[in-house]
Amino acid sequence: MSIVEQSYDYVIVGGGVTAASAVKGIRSEDSSGTIGILGSEPVKPVYRPDLSKDLWLDDDKSLEDSSLAGDLDGDDGVDLVTDTTVTEIDPGAHVVRLADGTSIGYGRLLLATGAEPRTLAVDPGPKVVYYRTAADYERLRAIAATGSHVVVVGGGYIGSEIASALVQNGVDVTLVLDLEDVQEQMFPRALAATLTKAFDDRGVTIVHGSVEGGQEQDGGVRIRLEDGTDITADGAVIGVGVLPRTGLAEAAGLDVDNGIVVDAHLRTSVEDVYAAGDVAAYPDALLGRRRVEHVDHAEKSGELAGRAMAGADATYDYTPMFWSDIFDYGYEAVGETRSDLDMVEDWKDGEIGTGVVYYLRSGHVRGVLLWNVWDSADQAREVIAETSDAPVADPETLRGRIAFE
Repeated sequence: MSIVEQSYDYVIVGGGVTAASAVKGIRSEDSSGTIGILGSEPVKPVYRPDLSKDLWLDDDKSLEDSSLAGDLDGDDGVDLVTDTTVTEIDPGAHVVRLADGTSIGYGRLLLATGAEPRTLAVDPGPKVVYYRTAADYERLRAIAATGSHVVVVGGGYIGSEIASALVQNGVDVTLVLDLEDVQEQMFPRALAATLTKAFDDRGVTIVHGSVEGGQEQDGGVRIRLEDGTDITADGAVIGVGVLPRTGLAEAAGLDVDNGIVVDAHLRTSVEDVYAAGDVAAYPDALLGRRRVEHVDHAEKSGELAGRAMAGADATYDYTPMFWSDIFDYGYEAVGETRSDLDMVEDWKDGEIGTGVVYYLRSGHVRGVLLWNVWDSADQAREVIAETSDAPVADPETLRGRIAFE
């Protein structure tokens, strides 16, 4: 199809990884049903991890290589509409309404609206990037020439990845941390300190403080910290977390609680409306209700939602994983990995470099970090499952539970 129809068997609000995966799920059960995808971004779906990973570290990789639109473009039953805004959902009428006044009917609806960056008192612009989308990648690429200076605000998941990627592309980086160390809210203190030293050793200027404000000026940016420190640079990347896009769901009367509340089939509280990906608060089979912002969940939940919309009696019983690469370090993780939980660290030869960190609450393993340990996510899930009912009497016995060389 080449134009928006008045109605579809399936409508997907959101044009990212979750939406692309949902189409696969639908097509596994229904080969001919019509599908309308309504995306707010101006580009077709891309594999979002590439925006902070391979597109910076693989010289042969292009944004076009990251596109997920191939199967969608080749399906005559799919309309993929970009750069469009859904303003309202009317579940009673089975209709969504667009900013241009168009009304589109649906048989079943998937909300794959994702998340949006948290903002600070710095307006986004050509030189100030709240990093999330393909357009953000292109803006940052235009700034981050070899020898340029970029200030990165935030030392969490996205901030640490972007700072690492920029340094490896010959960019001078100033990293603003509101805590002492990089990824301190996730990693054990000694590991976070080791990672912070790795940034320092690579020439990153680390500044501690919170952002008071900032603006674009003189072809670059000025970021002001609460202590009065001014940082000037060619551009700024701000990565301080995201918030689920739940506005449409709330206005339509769906249950919302840190995300759109769904059941094990990813159905919302309203008939024929589903939610998946970053925006969904789902009942994790191992960990209870939670919301996950990583691509593995977007892919798996999107596909399951598509299958369920198309009539499959399937439940989402998967606990997703996530991963990252920072300089010479890499990790995979499953579950809740927060440094305010109890932790058991199991390091090869007692030195931080290769090892496993178990995160516990009241003796129950809630998450596992696999630091330079690969292909062990299933074992991590097994440990979480084994302790979900019966807590570990002696957490120190977890050492060696997941083997590594």
